[in-house]
Amino acid sequence: MQPQAKTAEGSRHFMQGRRAFLLSSAATAAAFFTGPSIAVSPRQPNILFILADDLGYADLSCYGRRDYQTPAIDSLATHGMRFTQAYANSAVCSATRVSLITGRYQYRLPVGLEEPLGPGNIGLPPEHPTLPSLLRKAGYTTALIGKWHLGALPDFDPGRSGYDHFWGIRGGAVDYFTHKAMGAPDLWDDQHQIRQQGYLTDLLGDKAVEFIGEHSRSAKPWFMSLHFTAPHWPWEGPADEAEARRLDESRSPWAIAHYDGGSSKTYAQMVTGMDRQIARLIAALKRLDLEKDTIVVFTSDNGGERFSDTWPFSGRKTELLEGGLRIPAIIRWPGRIGEGAISDQMMASMDWLPTLLAIAGTKPDPAYPPDGMDLSPILAGSSPASRRLYWRYLNMNQEACRSGAWKYLKILDNSFLFNVVDDPLERANLKERYPEKFAELKAAFDSWNKTMLPLNLAARTGGSTGAEVADRFGVSERRNLLPTSKD
Repeated sequence: MQPQAKTAEGSRHFMQGRRAFLLSSAATAAAFFTGPSIAVSPRQPNILFILADDLGYADLSCYGRRDYQTPAIDSLATHGMRFTQAYANSAVCSATRVSLITGRYQYRLPVGLEEPLGPGNIGLPPEHPTLPSLLRKAGYTTALIGKWHLGALPDFDPGRSGYDHFWGIRGGAVDYFTHKAMGAPDLWDDQHQIRQQGYLTDLLGDKAVEFIGEHSRSAKPWFMSLHFTAPHWPWEGPADEAEARRLDESRSPWAIAHYDGGSSKTYAQMVTGMDRQIARLIAALKRLDLEKDTIVVFTSDNGGERFSDTWPFSGRKTELLEGGLRIPAIIRWPGRIGEGAISDQMMASMDWLPTLLAIAGTKPDPAYPPDGMDLSPILAGSSPASRRLYWRYLNMNQEACRSGAWKYLKILDNSFLFNVVDDPLERANLKERYPEKFAELKAAFDSWNKTMLPLNLAARTGGSTGAEVADRFGVSERRNLLPTSKD
């Protein structure tokens, strides 16, 4: 693992922030850890958790995007911490959302085996403790604005999994203007289906700003999950209502996946449109004097799709190559997290639950211990800690394990060993040069895999074929068969 890197200016702010943490800790005589830690606040902080949909690792200018700028999101990194080795728990959306809300590997629940969740009576069990339910128990007002995608009514609902309020979509994607999915409207205010005109990214921004204003004077802290659908298809920017009409008039249930649409220019408009809404949220926090009392997290649910930039990685959504798993991850808490900090800590989506619970002064349910790691010491300036992360993906029988610089990967019957620090493109297969390391990681994966639910061959799984995307030439079908041979 490479040492933590910081710019000169960022380093100065980072050390000032770290000293502030320790002084505050001594003053309150309350800390979560024996090492550097973020002290318990006199008032529990508000938490604004922003999740993009299918945003690639380099789709923000602070992560390297060159053809457009994302100044609002960049400002979160400038005044907070940016992770360079952040991973999604899955290469597809709903599976990652299971891990995010539970703090556990998604493979522990049947809903987490869906890649992604489709129609049918399956979803997140309402009785399972979640990040919002645990925060609500600790005194928070909770809300989800945006995408749910963890089950349909009547059995599965954000309100049954810890959210006091919900405004958004229940499925995996809708048109940005018609708000339809599979030909049917999918826009909700709690359990009431609604119709409202407007570009969905803007509507979600409106609701989020409204929520902050309504709760700005409340004595209770709040937790808001703002789950944008941007930049997930359909490829529609704020001025592309004509494209929405074209798709709607086609009458095809899968029209919004339009492989005949989109461009890099449209994608830029989608991402920068989301950035503008985040700028409004940052401005609202400042205007209402809530900046220092509010933690802001920004991340993505999986790696990038068709028009994403995943450099310096290869692969994309639905693949366990780095490009399908690496995501941007930023956290800002003025006065508590050093400005301009950059962390090489290897982290995953499931880490946010134990981290945010610790900062809020509460704990996970002991009956459901998290698989995620509490990142509080990292936020306070500790050096990166070693760990292993594991993934499965049904399509193409994919397996992966990351440990230190090394990564074991299997796709169908082809297996690999990569040093992803030296070779982030995953080009040099080192399994013959380092057979002991390959065997170690393969054995570690197999041992971990036995602790998870078995593969469900009836589960839904996604992937791209050569008929859909030209750079997947040679891939003729989605495959979800068990492997026929062993390494």
